[in-house]
Amino acid sequence: MTDQLGSSADRAPLLPPDAQPFAAGRDADVYALDNSWVLRRYRNGHPVRDEADFMRHVASYDYPVPAVREVDGADMVIQRLDGPTLGDAALAGGLSAAEVGEIHADLHRRLQAIPAPSGTPGRVVVHGDLHPLNVIATADGPVVIDWRNAVEGTAAFDVAMTAIIFAQVALDPSFEDLTPLLREALASYLANSIDPRPGLADALAVRGRNVTLTPEELALLPAQEALIRSYL
Repeated sequence: MTDQLGSSADRAPLLPPDAQPFAAGRDADVYALDNSWVLRRYRNGHPVRDEADFMRHVASYDYPVPAVREVDGADMVIQRLDGPTLGDAALAGGLSAAEVGEIHADLHRRLQAIPAPSGTPGRVVVHGDLHPLNVIATADGPVVIDWRNAVEGTAAFDVAMTAIIFAQVALDPSFEDLTPLLREALASYLANSIDPRPGLADALAVRGRNVTLTPEELALLPAQEALIRSYL
């Protein structure tokens, strides 16, 4: 299925066959189209329709998210953003750890104010992977990227999931540059967020089923829970 472009058979490809990505994530590559737009493509062919729909939904409430121009299968043409991630900005000294936590708490408060697309009472848009490497510090303010895990759910679940990701980095010695920063950011984040405990068990269970995590990372989950609870 395509969006705005017509069928793939009656248009020229967006990228030449020898195009090389200028950025790569865990499961997607990003290609420059021009100074305003990039194409993000999932390597495994994962369809982006639902992800794009969530992005457009939150954008309609003025939430800071890249504009979506076109969707076709595993390809999504989105607004090109200029600026470092919040993680990189913090490591460079442009943001304090406390500010990182406060920014994430504010982004979640704004997201939790948006009704779920279905209109189901008590449900909100859950990003599911909101952390410092998925927020771009642009000149116009922070912008949230990577909505692949977006679903409808509860606010407490989403806050708990972000806390778990913060806690993983805070406890994992392989992230030596980020570990002290994320420990302080976690404390700031939880101090400025709603109570995640109603969603913590479910978030830990979902995190435990994440196939991209190593056995060593999965083994840290109990310690992550203990660290989160120590701040509540």
